[in-house]
Amino acid sequence: MVETFRNYLTAGGTFTAAELEQLEAAATPRHLKRREQLLRKGEVCHSIAFVVRGCLRLYRTDEAGEEHVLRFAVENWWINDAESFRTGLPAQGTIDALEDTHVLLWAHEDWERLKRDIPAFYTLDSYLAGRNFEAQINRVYAAQSFPAEVRYQAFVKAFPAFYQRIPLHMIASYLGISRKTLSRVRKHPDAL
Repeated sequence: MVETFRNYLTAGGTFTAAELEQLEAAATPRHLKRREQLLRKGEVCHSIAFVVRGCLRLYRTDEAGEEHVLRFAVENWWINDAESFRTGLPAQGTIDALEDTHVLLWAHEDWERLKRDIPAFYTLDSYLAGRNFEAQINRVYAAQSFPAEVRYQAFVKAFPAFYQRIPLHMIASYLGISRKTLSRVRKHPDAL
């Protein structure tokens, strides 16, 4: 598992061998079975996860019990409940495995220490936070501005690997459309 993480870091950053060892030593490997939860709503999110293999989702449940998917994470992606991780307050969301998944976890205290001790890691954290913010802004804009067909096509184009791995009702939830609308959009792609 650590080799995958090492390859991820060395592909995009300039980490010394000692820094890589320090990052790897702070990580805790964990295996999640399909449908197993990494974080439950109401728990404090004490760690951040790097997906080595598998697929996770972050979702919130509304008053009526309906799930609203906020994020997916596959290989080489990061996931946590960012608000809970940052503030120490109970999580609003739940993270569960959509398939058997292997992750590396860093505790909040270790994450903060590593950012202080390793400048390249601080830079990576800032980059990831910026990309996440931009993605969220773009997603809100798309949900408010584009019809379901355009959102679906953009999703398939941006995340072709998700389509085969994620149940359609979860994709519909992520896109903010009904399952019926998603079925209609998928049956008539030439209508775009």
